[in-house]
Amino acid sequence: MLSKKSAAIHSSPVRELLKFSKEPGFISLAGGIPATDMIDVEGIDSVIKEILAEDHRDVFQYSVTEGEQPLRESIAVWSKKSGLTLDPQQILITNGSQQGIDLLNRVFLEKDDVVLVERPTYLAALQLFDYTEAIVEELVYQDENIDLAVLETRLAAGGVKMLYLIPTFGNPTGRVIENAERAEIVKLAHRYQVVIVEDDPYGHLAFTTERRESFFSLAQKLYGDDHNVCYMSSFSKIFSPGLRLGWLALPEKFLMAIIVAKQALDLHTSTLNQHIAARYISSGRIDERIALLKETYEQRRDWLIESLQRHLGDAITFNRPEGGMFLWCHLKSGINASRLLEACVMEKVVFVPGEVFFAENPELNSLRLSYSMLTQERANEAGVRIARALQAISS
Repeated sequence: MLSKKSAAIHSSPVRELLKFSKEPGFISLAGGIPATDMIDVEGIDSVIKEILAEDHRDVFQYSVTEGEQPLRESIAVWSKKSGLTLDPQQILITNGSQQGIDLLNRVFLEKDDVVLVERPTYLAALQLFDYTEAIVEELVYQDENIDLAVLETRLAAGGVKMLYLIPTFGNPTGRVIENAERAEIVKLAHRYQVVIVEDDPYGHLAFTTERRESFFSLAQKLYGDDHNVCYMSSFSKIFSPGLRLGWLALPEKFLMAIIVAKQALDLHTSTLNQHIAARYISSGRIDERIALLKETYEQRRDWLIESLQRHLGDAITFNRPEGGMFLWCHLKSGINASRLLEACVMEKVVFVPGEVFFAENPELNSLRLSYSMLTQERANEAGVRIARALQAISS
């Protein structure tokens, strides 16, 4: 009785693996979830008490689809610190950035439209593209950079509707698209009238002071408001995933279509949660929390790297990301990461096989390890358990 679309879509392997994080004794390197111990419960409680101490009937009432004005204004002011100039009227509040991807898919894509994505890319975005019945093609790389000549040739050939990019500490690779490359991509997308979807949930989690300019800002500088970049971000990785709050920033020509699509889906995002976020941003605590997250995640990254080097040696290679939450790894040639995962489950440690992040021709020896939840002890133990599992499948 299911529609063909629903019957063809499978549950996310990442979500399936999350169940192990709840089981006693398991170490999970699977979920791309922020550290539970780093959620500012005290600050959130304080904000909620402030709201409840005032005349707060309105926070339990329906809201406008675009989002509560205090939150949109707070995001606009706060975004200037990271070099992003936004008018509050350009901002649409969403139920996490996942809804942002969904809305953009609904508005821009039809069956058999072509979407270009990084290789590899965010699994849940691939799932949504499947629902839209879009054709997903992976970008071609030259070393670690997108091959711009190949990209221009592909865009010139026609049929491409959207470029979906996670340019700063991307999921799953932790990769960064540098500023010069970003500017050229913006120009190509404008020339061939292709929408760029800039997904930026990790940009604030930088371990260095180097700043990358957003595609959105570059497009504004080059073309004013007549550009084709849709920017989205989320409070899930830097504040609270449970509040389910994200936002889209759009050129005016796209805004009404997105608003109407959201009206049809859910009317609006939680009014109360929006007010909690607006107060929290205005209090200044979000900047303090992000600074602490960056320091903590950098340390946890290093703990995991040290553990892998100590216990697995040259059996595994990986990047050293400058921010975000993930190590992108490769096992020695010929070792299948999914087979290793089966052995790791027996050792009570789990990760995500990298093959699920590819739109085509997956690298079967790749895997994603998340370090956000690790203590030093658990990072070391994770390396011990993975090494035992690897030995078990190699013997």
